[in-house]
Amino acid sequence: MRYALIIVMSLTLVGCGSKNAEPVTSPGSEDMEASTGGEVYDAGRCMPPGPGYEVTEYDTSGDEVPDVRKLFKTMGEGSLARLVLVCREADLNGDRRKDIVRLYTDEGRPKREDADRDFDGRTDEVTHFAEGRVRLQELDTTGNGLIDTKIFYEGGQPMRAERDTANRSTAAEWKPDRWEYFVDGRTVRIGTDVNGDGKVDRWDRDEERLRNSALAKQEAEAASQ
Repeated sequence: MRYALIIVMSLTLVGCGSKNAEPVTSPGSEDMEASTGGEVYDAGRCMPPGPGYEVTEYDTSGDEVPDVRKLFKTMGEGSLARLVLVCREADLNGDRRKDIVRLYTDEGRPKREDADRDFDGRTDEVTHFAEGRVRLQELDTTGNGLIDTKIFYEGGQPMRAERDTANRSTAAEWKPDRWEYFVDGRTVRIGTDVNGDGKVDRWDRDEERLRNSALAKQEAEAASQ
């Protein structure tokens, strides 16, 4: 059964609202456990911050509880007014708390996505977008609340990764000790900082894969000439 709940803000008030207002607020962890009328608060972030927004909710699992929320922002005025998706969040495991939220630009292109992949109530994966494509992923693979892996993308494809395997990084300072490089999504080179000075002490290479990728690049360049 599909549910749709629309909260419509009067278009006549758009001019009074801030067009630069951020479409999300992030409640604290104490709010995630709050209950109202016996219902667990879902810690939703896609909530209208003022006039000029619409919210739609859907039940995609069929349990008669909405698990997806979309926030739209009114762009333009009068006959040029249109709704643009600026936030989408979803409850993936049915615990009535949103596990993933994606933010969009005012043009409706992906900007950032926060995800709780292990459903412990904390974000452990942050994806950044540029021009609608993934640019950077930051991961907390140990569950300690700190980023330990960063994967950098070009053209939507992973190109290299930085990892803090020694857990030396802090929220203020990033201290990787392993650098990985990819070709066609496969690791071809790994650099490791053994003594913790921030510099590579050992390189491990897949020579065959490197040769094949270099040859393929040369052939592609020759064919384009």
